[in-house]
Amino acid sequence: MVSGVRTIALPSYEVVVEQGALARIGELATASGAHRFAVVTDDNVGPRYAARVRDQIGPSRTTVLTVRSGEAHKTRETWARLTDELLAAGFGRDSLIVALGGGVVGDVAGFVAATYMRGIPYIQVPTTLLAMVDASIGGKTGVDTPAGKNLVGAFHQPSAVVVDPTVLATLPREHLRAGFAEVIKHGAIADAAYLERVVAAASDLESLDVTGDAMLGLVSRSIEIKADVVRRDEREGGVRKILNFGHTIGHAVELLSNYSILHGDAIAVGMSYESELAERCGVAEGGTAERIQAAVSAAGFERRRPAAMSANEIVAATHGDKKARAGRVEYALPSRVGAMAGASTGWSIAVNDELVLSVLA
Repeated sequence: MVSGVRTIALPSYEVVVEQGALARIGELATASGAHRFAVVTDDNVGPRYAARVRDQIGPSRTTVLTVRSGEAHKTRETWARLTDELLAAGFGRDSLIVALGGGVVGDVAGFVAATYMRGIPYIQVPTTLLAMVDASIGGKTGVDTPAGKNLVGAFHQPSAVVVDPTVLATLPREHLRAGFAEVIKHGAIADAAYLERVVAAASDLESLDVTGDAMLGLVSRSIEIKADVVRRDEREGGVRKILNFGHTIGHAVELLSNYSILHGDAIAVGMSYESELAERCGVAEGGTAERIQAAVSAAGFERRRPAAMSANEIVAATHGDKKARAGRVEYALPSRVGAMAGASTGWSIAVNDELVLSVLA
């Protein structure tokens, strides 16, 4: 069992995982030495937690900025509105942003921090499982465009990440389950034994105590896996590409759904197909796809593309992905459960569209 506080160190900041850690935001924010604070949140999380965080920091020097929830609002327009509101309120370079919300809030608020007055500090306070184990870790910030996800953005590391698993008690179950897709991914790419623990938890969400030590342990281990990769490759020039497993096809599915499909649900579909692709390419051991697809199914995810999306549409959408090179789409593919292929090719593998089409058929 894991209890107490877990602190996971990255090169320029720490991730604190603690039950009740939300009560420490004021202490961490004011220790930064910033003069003013902006809490960026959304219209789901804000009503629950924004006033509490504002009052901890100090109401007289804290402004709450609220965006609409959902991936459809992770746009340049939202970034521009937040930036304009900061300028209108007179925020200077001695300011700090607190990103209070899920992955959309973290990505947009981080991008505002990366670009406002050429960069100001920010703290990530993720309130969804997906944001806790993935989006808040590693300094990727950005917005979506009609051409694809996260095509405009910057690497900008947070000053700190504060993870309080007890806030997951108010997260809708479909969003909690969606977050488990990234947790499954971490087991699939780096820790086969951990994957088994994840599947056991995800297969019975109704009985899972998200405020308990078992959940704290699952969240902490997932963060450790991602942090270990980020330490070795902060800007995705090599091994960090393995974190893209499931995301090439997954992002295409998200885009074609006009973001009506949750990120985690799309990534589950992507992992199912990409694990099969790994076997078809000859880079994965036999049975790898079966084990990963079984994990996806056990967690309650769909494994196949929506019937309304054709294989050709998905393949065409993958060409807008950031990982495409010289007209060919590159994939992060497993060699077996718990390990990734591609060490000799920069941790990504170019795959012909015809092979992808055959897997998607």
